[in-house]
Amino acid sequence: MRTIPGMVVMCPADDTEARACIKAAVEHDGPVYMRFGRAPVPVVFGDDYKFEIGKGAILREGTDVSIIANGLCVASAMEAADMLAADGISAEIVNICTIKPLDEELVVKTAAKTGRVVTAEEHSIIGGLGGAVAECLSEKCPTRMYRIGVRDRFGESGPAIPLLHKFQLDGEGVYKQVKAFLEA
Repeated sequence: MRTIPGMVVMCPADDTEARACIKAAVEHDGPVYMRFGRAPVPVVFGDDYKFEIGKGAILREGTDVSIIANGLCVASAMEAADMLAADGISAEIVNICTIKPLDEELVVKTAAKTGRVVTAEEHSIIGGLGGAVAECLSEKCPTRMYRIGVRDRFGESGPAIPLLHKFQLDGEGVYKQVKAFLEA
């Protein structure tokens, strides 16, 4: 969907952000695509959350690695950050709900701060959040990065939680992949 001219692409992290996305889509003049997960997710945002198309948010400050996530993977990234902290690794967690237009200013800011970026999405690493971040960083702030997501294969249907585990998109899977990236 990101390749369609003028298309806004969003993937909310929780029900609060989903409601905000729907409201923004109604008010937006142009096409909007929203990707919603099916599984219940932990609450990420409170009732005071202010959403704006094209703007991301730092959910947790960090210094060693930036984990940029959206959708169901925001909660996974937060869980992974707790596990990384137990290992002495400070992970900055960035929620990028709007994949297009991408908050390039925030992506560059977090990459420059930590020097290493990992993206996490319950989507193909091709054409989604990871691709958008890689494109941005290659032009504006070359940074070592790794993309966590579905790797060049057809999707599967089934219960969301077991699929997140299978594709290593749950907290433990994100943790293990970030650790491997940092140790490589």
